[in-house]
Amino acid sequence: MILPVFLYGQPVLRKEAEDVPKDYPDLKQLVANMFETMYNADGVGLAAPQVGLSIRLVVIDGDVMGDDFPECKGFKRALINPEFLERSEEEIAMEEGCLSLPGIHEKVSRSKTVRVRYWDENWEEHEEVVEGFAARIVQHECEHLTGHVFIDNVSAIRRQLNKGKLNSIIKGTVRCSYRAKAVGK
Repeated sequence: MILPVFLYGQPVLRKEAEDVPKDYPDLKQLVANMFETMYNADGVGLAAPQVGLSIRLVVIDGDVMGDDFPECKGFKRALINPEFLERSEEEIAMEEGCLSLPGIHEKVSRSKTVRVRYWDENWEEHEEVVEGFAARIVQHECEHLTGHVFIDNVSAIRRQLNKGKLNSIIKGTVRCSYRAKAVGK
């Protein structure tokens, strides 16, 4: 089932997400719905707050980026209660976008490599080192779990230059090619 993507301005995007308990109802179905929603919106990642749920869950499928970023080939994951164990000091600045901020793209610096621990939808624990663009996706999506969005990482002047677009998103006048839920609508 395709869920609405909550857009910038929705309070759930600014909340610290809570851990997912092992008895969370219909977790596997939620993961499947989030993947379907992400694919429908042409995204490579989606965090639970972006579908209105303040829980620590993200889904990622970077495979579509595999031609340009080989580390993304086959990189499909559901990360439950993810935790960064290490982040490289070396950072790379690249342009990012976000399904919750349609039409906005800005350059953001992120760690080149991360080591992350998480559980999958079968409650199997994983710890892995993720590099390059795949690491960027993981960091971007996990940032949603802390009540932040990527625009928070750009300079005040860049945010100011995007103010008109941000206001359009909040008002619900921005156009999306996917099902979305704005504050003003």
